[in-house]
Amino acid sequence: MTTAPAIELRTFNALDDVRGDLLDVYAEVRAPLLHLPNYAVTAFGEHLDRHGTEPGFVAVLAYTNGYPVGYAYGNTIEHGDRYWQRMSPAPAEKYTERPAVALKEIGVRPAWRKTGTARRIHDALIATRDEPYVSLMVNPAAGDGKVHALYKSWGYENIGQSQPSPATPVLTVMIRAIY
Repeated sequence: MTTAPAIELRTFNALDDVRGDLLDVYAEVRAPLLHLPNYAVTAFGEHLDRHGTEPGFVAVLAYTNGYPVGYAYGNTIEHGDRYWQRMSPAPAEKYTERPAVALKEIGVRPAWRKTGTARRIHDALIATRDEPYVSLMVNPAAGDGKVHALYKSWGYENIGQSQPSPATPVLTVMIRAIY
C-alpha cells in the first residue's frame, strides 16, 4: 500500500447534494464494465435514486482539492427487507432481528487505489451508524478475487449468496459487526 494522499471525507444524508459527484466517480471506477447493461451509468443512476430514498441513506465521499476520488453509500435494512429475502440460505436471525446497514456501493478512482482511501471511506461510513451489523454483496470474481479478499481482511465473513436481478452475477453476501 502506498502513502494515502491528502483527502477530505464528507458525509451526506441527502442524495441531491452529492448525486453528480457519485455518478462521476462511478463512471471512472466502473469504466471497464460500462458496456454491460447492469453497470451502465444510467442503471447506476436508477439504483442510486432508489437507494437515496430508502431509510437511513448515507454517503461518504473522499475529496482531494475539491475533486471527488471515492465514495461509499448505504442504508438501513430491516427484517423482511428484499435485501435479506433474495439471499440463500436465509440469513441467521442474529443478523436480521435488529436493523443492519447495507453497504450498497463503494468505489475509488484507479489513481487512488491501494492508498487506504477505500478503507477510510468505509470506516467513516460505518462510524455514522447505530446498527450492530454491516452487510455487503460482492462479485467473487471481481478483481480476480482480490475485492472479496480485501473485504475478508476488513473483517467481513461470507453468509450466503444473492442474485439481485437476472442481469447480475451471483454475488457473495458478507457481513461484519460494527464496533
